[in-house]
Amino acid sequence: MASPTRSGSLFRTKSVEQSIADTDEPDSKLRRELGALDLTIFGVAVLIGAGIFTITARTAGDVTGPAIAVSFVIAAIACGFAGLCYAEFASTVPVAGSAYTFSYATFGEFIAWIIGWDLILEYALGAATVAKSWSSYLGKIFSVLGLGDSTSFDIGSVEVDWGAILVIGALTAVLVLGIKLSSRVSTIITSIKILVVLFVIILGATFIKASNYSPFIPPAEPPKEGASGLGSSLLSLLVGSEGSTYGAFGLLAGASLVFFAFIGFDAVSTTAEETKNPQKDLPRGILGSLAVVTVLYVATSLVLVGMVNYTQLKSSPDGENKTLADAFSLVGANWASTIIAVGALAGLTTVVLVLMLGQSRVFYAMSRDGLLPRGLAKTGRYDTPSTITIIIGTVCALIAGLVPITTIEEMVNIGTLFAFVLVAIGTWVLRVKRPNLSRSFTVKALPVVATLAVISCLWLMLNLSAETWLRFILWMVIGVVVFFAYSRRNSVLGRRERGEEASVAASSQS
Repeated sequence: MASPTRSGSLFRTKSVEQSIADTDEPDSKLRRELGALDLTIFGVAVLIGAGIFTITARTAGDVTGPAIAVSFVIAAIACGFAGLCYAEFASTVPVAGSAYTFSYATFGEFIAWIIGWDLILEYALGAATVAKSWSSYLGKIFSVLGLGDSTSFDIGSVEVDWGAILVIGALTAVLVLGIKLSSRVSTIITSIKILVVLFVIILGATFIKASNYSPFIPPAEPPKEGASGLGSSLLSLLVGSEGSTYGAFGLLAGASLVFFAFIGFDAVSTTAEETKNPQKDLPRGILGSLAVVTVLYVATSLVLVGMVNYTQLKSSPDGENKTLADAFSLVGANWASTIIAVGALAGLTTVVLVLMLGQSRVFYAMSRDGLLPRGLAKTGRYDTPSTITIIIGTVCALIAGLVPITTIEEMVNIGTLFAFVLVAIGTWVLRVKRPNLSRSFTVKALPVVATLAVISCLWLMLNLSAETWLRFILWMVIGVVVFFAYSRRNSVLGRRERGEEASVAASSQS
């Protein structure tokens, strides 16, 4: 068993055994219905979406040029190292909550709260960001059908994106109705979007012109006149570079931006309590989905910048961003653009679904531990945390409906990278502290892999804008205030240490 911790300590840990025992609480028990294939599909469902259909074209045009494929490879390597650590941790601690639960077992309660608070940036903000992209593609389909292209309306000076609110509302209902239904919906839609991605690669290859790949790494450009230096990557500012548009710094900044395309594979680990054989199926789902999408991402990005010159993909002066569908329109294949728009709509749907699923399971775990109100952890008629799911759906809908997409996108990246860093370190720490724990999946040369994961993720974080860093620090400060105002004194672990509450493990033995 884990060594005892001091009552009231900020860094008291929740043992792996206690975490697993808590999954048997009758009022908050989840139903185990998922297998390895379900998990892989969930992973692919959340990974193939905004990365291919929206971010790729914009990043190639504004930041990297044709070298965007290299940016994808750099981001994939960072995710690969982190994915291996997630796979070992998830097979060792098969409990809902992902990085939050892992951190509780290794770093203690305060760090667990911080990472749980941080995951809001990945899952909730990620879902809101992708929902806005979904709405923009819905507008393209409306335009093709002659219904106009607007998916928003104004209330005074506020623009309300009703398309984003619509998709979040519908998927909230699906999540409330059960994990198996969510899995079936995800499987159907994921099959459609994989076919569309293969269609893009095959058809797009016929339009490739070798001249479009030159220069592969365009010469660096200084920031636009009058632009704030805070928009440049933190790394470029630290080394005194003129900016992070094109050139080497653009290539690295691009890796940090397209990292958004890989966000969500860790959401697979949040379904641990709903997996039939989590020790074996979770690693397969995490690593399998990463492998599939990396190949598709690199192939798609190479086709994209081969079809059209990267300068044609630059955002317009009024801020309108180019998409994958726009690239086909530029080569005269408008009919293909319409098919891609439909595929994008399907693809982005499952991304929102799985990100909201991940957020609900993290909050479910935090509520069960008392760091959020415990009543939220109760499961409803369909054995899902319905109250939490509805609250998250409402918050995501408000953010997606009212906040501009450019304000939240990079926040998602920095929050996710921070979580990856802690999971990589935590995997190593748990291996040292609890070497005899049962592990069905172990990473070879873990110290090396974990170190590389930390270095690569920190490197990507440095290539995000200074403005994003300032917002991230402010968000973390707010989280610390909430912890000391509510979570610390209501912690179930703290109450157990004070003798105010019996553990599930103890209760079951009495």
